Amino acid sequence: MARVVLDEHAIQERFVRASGPGGQNVNKVATAVELRFHVAGSSLPETVKTRLMRLAGRRMQADGCLVIDSRALRTQSMNREAARERLADLIARARVVPKTRRATRPSKAAKESRLVTKKQHAGVKARRRRPGADE
Repeated sequence: MARVVLDEHAIQERFVRASGPGGQNVNKVATAVELRFHVAGSSLPETVKTRLMRLAGRRMQADGCLVIDSRALRTQSMNREAARERLADLIARARVVPKTRRATRPSKAAKESRLVTKKQHAGVKARRRRPGADE
């Protein structure tokens, strides 16, 4: 699969203070990154855009922006790289065309086999009951 190349204009990054690892540094430096990718305005094909929106789920906003938040790592550059990797992974997953499902029917032998197994299982359960419990 070809590598995904995106316009830098479609990506916006905002750095905020993060919780988590980093000690006192966490209170002073904006290490968390909030990456915003404008899906509708990107150069991706329409089919990929629709699959990406579906894959994004609640990370997708009403204005057509995909928001990825990364705050798990200690440095701003590491969080930035992690967010960009997650975006690239999402886009790569959206580029995969799902296989179309062909409707099939079970064969006559498969139906017969299922009914035989079902009858045997019912017999096993019936033998577990106390004699005369039906009345």
